[in-house]
Amino acid sequence: MAAEIPTTREECEARDRADPLAAARAAFALPEGVIYLDGHSLGPATHEALKRVQTAAQHEWARGLIRSWNDAGWFELPRTVGAKLARLVGAQADEVVIADSVSVNLFKLATAALPLARGRVVIVEDSEFPSDQYVAEGIAGVTGAELMRVSASKGADTLARTGGVQIKSAVNYRTSLVEDIAATEAVAAQAGGVVVWDLSHATGVLNLQLNAHNAKLATGCTYKFVNGGPGAPSFIYARGDFASRMQSPISGWFGHATPFAFDAGYRPLEGVGRFAAGTPGVLSLSALDAALSAFDGVAMSDVAAKARALGDLVVARTAALGLESISPADSRKRGGHVSVRHADGYAVTQALIARGIIPDFRAPDAIRFGVAPLYMRFVDVWDGMDQLADILATRAWDRSEFMRRSAVT
Repeated sequence: MAAEIPTTREECEARDRADPLAAARAAFALPEGVIYLDGHSLGPATHEALKRVQTAAQHEWARGLIRSWNDAGWFELPRTVGAKLARLVGAQADEVVIADSVSVNLFKLATAALPLARGRVVIVEDSEFPSDQYVAEGIAGVTGAELMRVSASKGADTLARTGGVQIKSAVNYRTSLVEDIAATEAVAAQAGGVVVWDLSHATGVLNLQLNAHNAKLATGCTYKFVNGGPGAPSFIYARGDFASRMQSPISGWFGHATPFAFDAGYRPLEGVGRFAAGTPGVLSLSALDAALSAFDGVAMSDVAAKARALGDLVVARTAALGLESISPADSRKRGGHVSVRHADGYAVTQALIARGIIPDFRAPDAIRFGVAPLYMRFVDVWDGMDQLADILATRAWDRSEFMRRSAVT
């Protein structure tokens, strides 16, 4: 049975004392005086990641030079880091590789899946992250496949009817709605279609079980709940038996079976490795490698349970302030963030940031509060919501400096 939602700060302190993840907070280099509710956009640095970047730059690069591709294991990083991340998404160690960005990987996976689908159709819902929709448009333009942009929640019906390739987020970037991966995969299997999952808002906060739910293809970013750093590389999951049937549309040399044979013709690596392309960014990969150590010994079931509980507290406190949530009230259907509406949401967000409470804003009116379980405490959420209450009660947000839009919101 789920624990009751705290109603006082003292109850929050008690929940923090009993938290099985409490020790994980020490892994993070959190600035003093800041309550960071934006880990769903950019996770904070870990101490190990900062040290690893310094080592990779000052020793492996500056002193080891090109020898470090062998001596420091740079060449193997896309696979060794992928193997570490595989546990977080419920995959086999050899089914995940680190490569490129989410947009590039969506293009590679969805394009490679088209010949294996019954229908030559690319499906995307109009509620998907815009970049995912742009990629779907691009694939249709390049391949001649039909683009079907459908309304929210109609993707599965369209998939069942067409047997095409659907690009689908496991957690919606705006509402935090969690999709039923197993149910959608069952539809795809029945229809002869293929789903390419975007796990960007799911990895590191949900107890994903890709193998158990029969997922075939997925990608996601590592700079949110995985804390890999700004611009950290993406990952690709391809189920072993399915990957062997696919041909990547970008035949890069790091996906070649023997890249240093310098063959003129392309021979793909076995499995997911064939989706690697160009030379990886070693400094970013090194940071991600170290950041993943924050999950050592952590059960993803505990992570998901705490995310639900923290989110419940946000939902309860914001509802008491009269704010409308666009995130599911049922925590089982909600990811690691809660979005609430306010007509002047951007200004409210800036007023919070000025007080050291950092959420983010998504146009036209959504304030998003991320609840990253490894470092977020119940008292942090409580104190952040207290500041929100004061800002709303006093209209502290109604100042010209809070109205000016920055390039990144």
